[in-house]
Amino acid sequence: MSTFLVWLMATAIGGAVASNYYAQPLLDSIAAEYAVSYTSVGIIVTVAQIGYGAGLLLLVPLGDKLEKRNLICIMTLISASGLLISGLSPSLPFLLLGTAITALFSVVTQLLIPFGAQLARPEVRGRIVGVLMSGLLMGILLGRTISGGLSAFGSWRIVYFVAAAFMSVVAVLLWKLLPQHRNEKQISYVQLLLSIRHLFATEPVLRSRSLMGALSFGLFTLFWTPLSFLLSAPPYGFSDAIIGLFGLTGAAGALSASWAGRLADKGRTNWAVVLGLVMMLVSWIPIGFSPVSIIALIVGVVFLDFAVQLVHVSNMNSVIKLDPEQRSRLNASYMTAYFVGGASGSFLAALIYQNYGWMGITITGLAVSLLLLVLGLHDLQRERRSG
Repeated sequence: MSTFLVWLMATAIGGAVASNYYAQPLLDSIAAEYAVSYTSVGIIVTVAQIGYGAGLLLLVPLGDKLEKRNLICIMTLISASGLLISGLSPSLPFLLLGTAITALFSVVTQLLIPFGAQLARPEVRGRIVGVLMSGLLMGILLGRTISGGLSAFGSWRIVYFVAAAFMSVVAVLLWKLLPQHRNEKQISYVQLLLSIRHLFATEPVLRSRSLMGALSFGLFTLFWTPLSFLLSAPPYGFSDAIIGLFGLTGAAGALSASWAGRLADKGRTNWAVVLGLVMMLVSWIPIGFSPVSIIALIVGVVFLDFAVQLVHVSNMNSVIKLDPEQRSRLNASYMTAYFVGGASGSFLAALIYQNYGWMGITITGLAVSLLLLVLGLHDLQRERRSG
């Protein structure tokens, strides 16, 4: 793999996953235009997470059956069409439709990551996965920043038009530069889906890492979903553009993704997971002071994003090495659980914030983080004994 191809794949991953987060700093503006409540507009984030989860379960396994380059490019173009529908939407239901289409096919990210791992040399595979996962995280974070910035030029709809054009260009470049690849062993689509259930039943590492991933990403969306509500209200009263800039504060997570990949190459994956779980718990202390201190908010974001990505990339490296012949399905299994956790977190966040405010978000985050730390330590100890 050339350096340019690695970074092109990372850019494609970032652009695809960013599509599911453009709405977050815009929720207040969208709610105002459509005259709906915060709870109603918060469904946009939930639909994105559910759509992504459905795509992981139903589409990503096709990477072990169909020719990968064709599949990747077609899915990228369909995802771009969903962005166009969102930009043209006359009402919230149409915006939800566009969001669902985009999210369903933006799982192309989870075809690119195992494909990159497959193309990489074994001695640098963890590092390559780390770079690709950095692209994913930067997409999540910069998606908010770019979204808020572009909306300042006139309307939140501009964000979706620009994103649709960008992803179309990315699809063309991937078509020209990706090598063709099809698995020699062919099985039916039904067998693909049934094999995912079999993987969960027979791979304890997959089960434990999937639970850790689901809870950690649930904490991530629990924080980010209501953040625009907090920052648009007094005493802050920030615009969409300023709210979007807060995505930059989580860029430290991109560094942790690369670091986690290097640690995986050195066989220190479990050490990285423990560190991430501890940092995740600690992050909710400054986050609790966010309504009165912008510095505390920034510190909390840096800790939370760094921790979530450290755990996630470490989990990914542990999962995809279980069986090279089933990397797409292993990845689909893990990431389905991951985004089900994210969808649950975003759904609960809107309800909790509407009824209990930021204090409710903080208490929930602390409780789930503590539970995750206990479960994670127990599962890692069990893996060590069985390994």
